Amino acid sequence: MQLTACVMQPWMAGLGCAALLLSSCNQPVGLANRTEPALVRLAEDEAKGLDPQTISDLASLRIATDQYEGLMRLGANGAAEPGLASGYVVSADRLTWRFSLRPGIRFADGHPIEAALFVAVFNRLNDEATASPTASLFESIARVEAADTRTVLIRLNHPFPALPELVAHPAIAALPLHNPKWVEARPSIASGAYRLMDWQLGDQIVLQANPNWHGGAPATRQVIWRPVTDGLTALREFQSGAADIVGEIPSARLETAKANLGQSVRIADYRGSYYFAFNTRKPPFNDVRVRRALHLATERDWIAKSLMRTGVQPAWGIIPPGTSGLSPLRPDWADQSRAQRLKSAAKLLAEAGYGPDKPLDFEVRFNSDADHRRVSVALAAMWQPLGVRARMLNSESSLHFASLRRHDFALARSGWIGDLSVPENFLAVHKGDGGPVNYSGYASLAFDDALKAALAEPDATKRAAAMRKAETVLAQDVPILPLYFYVSKSLVAPRVTGWVSNAANVHPSRTLGIGGGG
Repeated sequence: MQLTACVMQPWMAGLGCAALLLSSCNQPVGLANRTEPALVRLAEDEAKGLDPQTISDLASLRIATDQYEGLMRLGANGAAEPGLASGYVVSADRLTWRFSLRPGIRFADGHPIEAALFVAVFNRLNDEATASPTASLFESIARVEAADTRTVLIRLNHPFPALPELVAHPAIAALPLHNPKWVEARPSIASGAYRLMDWQLGDQIVLQANPNWHGGAPATRQVIWRPVTDGLTALREFQSGAADIVGEIPSARLETAKANLGQSVRIADYRGSYYFAFNTRKPPFNDVRVRRALHLATERDWIAKSLMRTGVQPAWGIIPPGTSGLSPLRPDWADQSRAQRLKSAAKLLAEAGYGPDKPLDFEVRFNSDADHRRVSVALAAMWQPLGVRARMLNSESSLHFASLRRHDFALARSGWIGDLSVPENFLAVHKGDGGPVNYSGYASLAFDDALKAALAEPDATKRAAAMRKAETVLAQDVPILPLYFYVSKSLVAPRVTGWVSNAANVHPSRTLGIGGGG
């Protein structure tokens, strides 16, 4: 195996480049010129379910988006556009939105789609029995009403400029509630461009064009989603021509992919924050001094620029650039020397009772991925001068997040990909009543009040400033350890048309075609 050269830092003694930077040892075989009409897309994981109101993982949401359309939908550029509604009108106080449904819209089984359905979908989303992990995302909506069969009224608790994007989320799309067994139905009773024909667990999900979709036949009539959890395997399948789209290239293989696959490599800013969550419910991380100490001793610039080397930006806060209209949060101490920050960190640990006679000792939990391992090992090395003993604990993705939900961790790899391009989507996860996705268990009345005040502010400039205030409270309390803001790293075969890079990293299958026919 050829190792990529790396620049050693003083804190990296004993770490070794091999643990951090990997390069390809396999020669690409080139893209095959396949002619079958199906668009083959590789997902980073198996879908967790088919009910859009009970899922929150990206793999499941992307497949749900192909099947279910709402009042609005996301276009090729990631922006909201009319879906089952032909348009909307907003009241002067910005609290009532009136959506007009397109005439004659139906589900794949021919059942009509009328305004009352959206009332039922919203009520089901907020029903405790549904246990929706995304219900909190819709807290700005007070209620949904049907003015008549073709008019949907959405009443808001406070002004929410991103409502068109919010109602494009599949959790509030037109779902076939008229059929009690709609989740098991094959073909699926879709309202969007595709209906699910077959799901072979661990192998593939096959989608075909919905004959009753209001938009007519999509550019590609058949889409195959295949779960490939190993990034290297996905890269090999793309190189062999067995796949048209790979959603994520392993960071360690990016340079090799660029050299061998040229324009097929698509990199773009991505509205997502990569961080580790502290378990604030129990020692040692129920002590904010301990959390702040590790925060100070973390070399974000090195992680972003030397370890990842994919164009990601270092992060001290959680709101990605381009989301609030403000520059990303950067505390004053970020410009201090490492020696200064380590001195402050050591003092905090000593105040918390940790030192040579009682070293800070804990597990760093991360899910199976080369990048997560590299970051975790690097963090342990950065903290070693403080006498910290950080032990590695790796587990498969589903087990990892199950452990986070049941609070079985000390420090764990996490992160958040924005459902919406608004700052509150990143902040609300950490509310005291944020539910199971608030992995850290963070509960702060000061933070909750600051976020509530920001949500109530209708002026865009004042709203952004208020969101920054809430983010600052979160950053000072350090329930999470932000490291960097994501970029998307995709592979798109030359024969695929319609791909538009965007910060949402949204690429609906209906917007994609296959050159030379589909």
